[in-house]
Amino acid sequence: MTYPILACEDWSALADDIEGWRGRLVSFATVPDPLGQYAMADLERAFPDRLVPFKHHHVADLSFPTDRIVSSHHARQVGKAFRKGVEVEAYSDPRVMLDIWLGLFDHAIEKFDIGGIRKFSRFAFERQLALPGAIMSVARQNGTPVAAHFLLVGDGVVYAHAAAASPAAYKLGAAYALYYHDLKYFADKAQWIDWGGEPGMAQEGNLSSFKAGWSTGIRQSYFCGRILDRERYAALASASGTPATSYFPAYRVGEFD
Repeated sequence: MTYPILACEDWSALADDIEGWRGRLVSFATVPDPLGQYAMADLERAFPDRLVPFKHHHVADLSFPTDRIVSSHHARQVGKAFRKGVEVEAYSDPRVMLDIWLGLFDHAIEKFDIGGIRKFSRFAFERQLALPGAIMSVARQNGTPVAAHFLLVGDGVVYAHAAAASPAAYKLGAAYALYYHDLKYFADKAQWIDWGGEPGMAQEGNLSSFKAGWSTGIRQSYFCGRILDRERYAALASASGTPATSYFPAYRVGEFD
């Protein structure tokens, strides 16, 4: 499985690329980039075993002026955060902020009970922060970091990857300052921001409503899967006791419980 989304340079070649993994993988599952330049036929050919609507991603078209993107409610909260002394700075080499980021992310792990694949290790974040196009926005009050956004930029699209905040950030409304800063910062550097959807297996909730206030629309994402070794797939599903489940892949049912 690719995480959190799959981006391709040539979507028409994806089916052949996945077929090339036959003999090495049992199955392949992914969520293609909702802003990817693919036709549904490309996905249908690449993923004959599973292709279903997944989450709505909130996106911002940066050709619009920032003040037309932000909802009136969010704009008022932005003003309050700035009046409380929140300041935001972007780092084009976020590796220098690793320790600060990890400290803030620990709060997120505790607050939201983050586990599994989303509970990245220090080593994982070291690798991610070194990726080309990695950007971090850090919110401070009186010089103290209180919240941060980790974003990835590629092919004119900004992908909001992760966010972290201290308890003080919520009282300060630091998230409003961060989102507003990101819209302004990338206004002349990219075409879109993909804020993503709800975390985990949720579809719509408070975070989705919050992200809508920074967006110009939504894009549908799809969960896709392909079986590359049917005999092994069936054996694994049978061994896990879930041969009849609609979950894909069947042998990983319950992984988010």
